[in-house]
Amino acid sequence: MTKQLHLGAFMRPVGIHTGWWRYPSAYADANFNLKHLVEFIQTLERGRFDAFFMADHLAVLNMSIDALKRSGTVTSFEPLTLLSALAMVTERIGLIATASTTFDEPFHIARRFASIDHISNGRAGWNIVTTSNPDAALNFGRDDMMEHDARYDRAREFYDVVTGLWDSWADDAWIRDKESGIFFDTDKMHVLGHKGEHLSVRGPLNIARPVQGWPVIVQAGASEAGRQLAAETAEVIFGSARTIEDGKRFYADVKGRMKAIGRDPDGLKILPGVLVVAGRTTEEARAKLALLDSLVHPESSLPNLSMRLGVDASKFDLDAPLPEIPETNASQSGRATLVEMARRDNLTVRQLAQFVGGFGGLQMVGTPVEIADQMQAWLEQEASDGFNIMFHSVPEGLNDFVDTVVPELQRRGIFRRDYEGTTLRDHLGLKRPENRFFAEQAQAAE
Repeated sequence: MTKQLHLGAFMRPVGIHTGWWRYPSAYADANFNLKHLVEFIQTLERGRFDAFFMADHLAVLNMSIDALKRSGTVTSFEPLTLLSALAMVTERIGLIATASTTFDEPFHIARRFASIDHISNGRAGWNIVTTSNPDAALNFGRDDMMEHDARYDRAREFYDVVTGLWDSWADDAWIRDKESGIFFDTDKMHVLGHKGEHLSVRGPLNIARPVQGWPVIVQAGASEAGRQLAAETAEVIFGSARTIEDGKRFYADVKGRMKAIGRDPDGLKILPGVLVVAGRTTEEARAKLALLDSLVHPESSLPNLSMRLGVDASKFDLDAPLPEIPETNASQSGRATLVEMARRDNLTVRQLAQFVGGFGGLQMVGTPVEIADQMQAWLEQEASDGFNIMFHSVPEGLNDFVDTVVPELQRRGIFRRDYEGTTLRDHLGLKRPENRFFAEQAQAAE
């Protein structure tokens, strides 16, 4: 059987590019308009996407006020509240949301995601993040952000506690015998009683075990600590590779780590984020991206470029080529990539800043055939198991992808024509995890 592509839609809740809300056909209020979001997710379900993936942030973005006033992401719905509503207007598409292990408690997270999984009949996924924005700390009574490695240590313990709480009840614990008056079997309830370095949680969870056993576990960490945490716990990784060669290296590294600790590499799907711009011709697609990039104001783009280069780019002539950049303490590889791009493509400072300030990651721009060619190459060369798609605008970019690229992927036999299962685990080909506390009882019953 041909290897199948998995597609998530990274919506944040609607766009990643800084200029998305200024695009001529865009719904500028889309990230805080439920009617629009219902339209988008129903289009994604029509396109047979695996999941709708909503990112989150716990503070207004950490940037200058001149840049902040131009940001289209300063307001959005709380993710799980939104996904509860979207579960009611969809039937199959998965529902993934971000929730932080740094500023929340395991019991809250376990209960909320278990609830979403029941409400949606098994379509929930939890994107585990550790939160690095120092402004978020100020919103939760803390003066300083927890140190990087400590955040990951807490996250690893947090995962163990949440999944332990999801296993509080055997699947057949609920007797509900009206004649005897017994509602549940007390032998099929487990009290977690966790006391660890960072967390203390008694349990049990006051909700039945999720439909999927556990909601699907999603992560995005690319650091050494993030990769190891993903290898140990994740079932989906939201990757950030910018080239197919980078993707192959990341894919081999993380799946190699899984083998080393005894996990089946097929139990993890790696989905890099990609901004897709489709057109009837290559020239039309490139013109759409050029228009989108042109909508990124220098007040938004120059601070980002300055950070990446390690120099104050606001002092450069915006419409001249990038001048020579002195050695700095900025990321050497990141700076070298940008300088090389500017030289190779004869970019002005303004154009380079628009690229960085808009979306500086992986982009696929062209006809549906050209985009499908690239996606197929990533899949077949084991650079990814699919992609988290970012649309250049909504609804135009979303409709372009579903109406033109998806049929081309289906024609090639590398993407589903219909859903074969009902849960997010079904879509992704992931096993339902055993209940760690009642596995022997379940096996005996079989």
